[in-house]
Amino acid sequence: AKDYELRQYETAKWVSTVIRGESQKEAMRQGFWKLFHYIQGKNEREMKIDMTVPVTCLVKSGCTDFKISFFVPFEHQDSPPQPTDSDVFVEERKAAAIFVRSFGGFASPEKYAEEAEVLARTLRNRGQPFHEDFFYTAGYDSPFKLFNRHNEVWYFKK
Repeated sequence: AKDYELRQYETAKWVSTVIRGESQKEAMRQGFWKLFHYIQGKNEREMKIDMTVPVTCLVKSGCTDFKISFFVPFEHQDSPPQPTDSDVFVEERKAAAIFVRSFGGFASPEKYAEEAEVLARTLRNRGQPFHEDFFYTAGYDSPFKLFNRHNEVWYFKK
């Protein structure tokens, strides 16, 4: 559709951390640094791992826990090094069909929520069943990239 796409994602491993009781912006900051330390070698093999995109954040309705995740690079999918920080974990996300809305600019939590609401409204209007109680934000750019930025919101198809 012109205002969203439906993607099929395969099963894949992500390295994640859950930040509790903070604002989404602060959770993203804390979570990013915990995961960045993991890819910089704070793992059982003291292995540096390439940074990947997107960086995702799981946002649940009425909840102040945010799960921040980095995609594990393809070459490490079979056996990613285990984190040494007890707050960081490797998870396997099952294959899923995901509705995606893309937008540019610098994305704030408010902008992500606004775009998620637009996507939810569009899906409801088109009769597309989806899990409405949570969505993911997905950021693809370094904070230093100023132009042609790419951000997404994701709802999982039912």
